[in-house]
Order: sequence, then structure tokens, then C-alpha cells
Amino acid sequence: MKYWNLKKINQSSLDKTGVIPRSISKLFEKFKKELDPNAEVEAIETFKVARYQTVTSVKYLVFLFIIPILINQVSKSFIFGPFINYLWNRDEHIIFLNQSQEERAFADLQRFEEKLHFEILIGKIDHPSSNLINYKMTEKALELAVDYANESSCAIKNILADLLSISIFVSITISSKRQFSILRSFVNELIYSLSDTAKAFLIILFTDMFVGFHSPHGWEVIIEIILRHLGLPESRDFIFVFISTFPVVLDTIFKYWIFRYLNKISPSAVATYHNMNE
Repeated sequence: MKYWNLKKINQSSLDKTGVIPRSISKLFEKFKKELDPNAEVEAIETFKVARYQTVTSVKYLVFLFIIPILINQVSKSFIFGPFINYLWNRDEHIIFLNQSQEERAFADLQRFEEKLHFEILIGKIDHPSSNLINYKMTEKALELAVDYANESSCAIKNILADLLSISIFVSITISSKRQFSILRSFVNELIYSLSDTAKAFLIILFTDMFVGFHSPHGWEVIIEIILRHLGLPESRDFIFVFISTFPVVLDTIFKYWIFRYLNKISPSAVATYHNMNE
């Protein structure tokens, strides 16, 4: 039994290396397929399978993203929106959710005051008085209070709607394992069927965008948008720690993928990537 397994392993390694060059063997295989009387039937069946895979993947991809987005918007407008607005309007003293909102509101009010004094100095405002300045400052403060109260209530709506959308997304993924498997094979085939130059171009584009030397500025903007969307404090320490760790982890995972998978499947693409990256 051991001898048969060893013979099988040796035979498989011989098939991988081969006595005849692989290009010549592939040429003979191509002629053999073209002369096969069942080649046309097999080609049609292959086309049907590829078409089914493509159509199923596109439908599933659209369904996977459109449904959670629609549920997010509908729940935010018709379920969580009225409920949060009712609770929020009961207590008009709640304006800010965190200190970052307060700092932004005070900075806006300070800029408005400086702009108001500038307009007075250049004579744009006729007959300025302390009552007029106090009236305009009060009007601006009330406007900022309404804006930031709406921002705070919208942040709570976003949290609830996003949690519901994520749960729907996970439920769809778990309940449709077959479609997910088809989509995964379709994406893998689509990526690995690209030319070596296209693969190298996409690798360089991805790495420069997310883990390159100029990516921290983009990550900083993204994190600030996410924190503001969820009503969380925009801590500079958290943002800097995230920027200094996450791109490094992402770069390590990406290099491991190149070494572990892409280097075995398409070593020429890896060589092209290194040549283009130099």
C-alpha cells in the first residue's frame, strides 16, 4: 500500500514537471480537443455553465446589497425616525452626543462672531449696536443648536438602521450558502483569469490606495466620516492608533496572500508586479 502511494506521488510529480515542455503538451491537448467530435457539445455545455454562474452571481450580488440598503433607508424613515424624533423632542435640552460635536459647534459660533466683527469693521453692517450683535449671535446659536440636535438624532437612527441592515446582510449570506459559493467561485475565476499586467496593476492600485505612504490621509477622512455617522467622539488618539496599525495588518495579509496563493497560481503575475513596483 505504501509502495503504491509512493508510486502515485512520484507519478503526479512527473506529470507536473513532464519530460515534454508544457507548451508543446498544451498544443497537443488543444489539437486533441479540436478533433474531438464531442468538442462542440462540451463547448456549449461549458458556455451554459459559465452563463448560469455569471447570471446567478450578478443577481445574488445585487440582491445582497440592494436589500440591506433599502431596509436601512425604509427603517430609518418610517420606523426609527418617528420614534427617535418623538423621544428627542420630549427633552429639548439634549443637543450634543459627545464633546467633538460641542467643539465643532463652538468653533462655528466663533467663526461667525469673527465674521460679524469683520463685516462691522469694513462697514458692511450699518449702525452696529450691542443689541444687534447679541441678536445675530443668539440667532446663530439657535440655528447651530437645531443643526447639531438633528445631527445627534440622525446618529442614533443610523446606529439602529445599520445594525438592522448588518443583521439582514448576515442572514442572507448564511441562508444562501449555495449562491454565495457560486459568487465566490465566479469572483475567483474573474480575478485569476486576468492578464498578468492587469493583476499587477490592480495589486499596485490596491496597495497604494489602502496601505501606501499617502493612505493615512484617506483613512483619517474615512474614520472621521464613520465616527460622525455613528455619533461617536472623534478622538484623535484613536484615529492615529488605527492609522498606525490597521494598514500594517492589511499589508501583511495582502503580502501573505501573494506569497501563499497568487505565487503558486500565477507566478508570472507576481514577477510582473515586482517589476512594475520597482
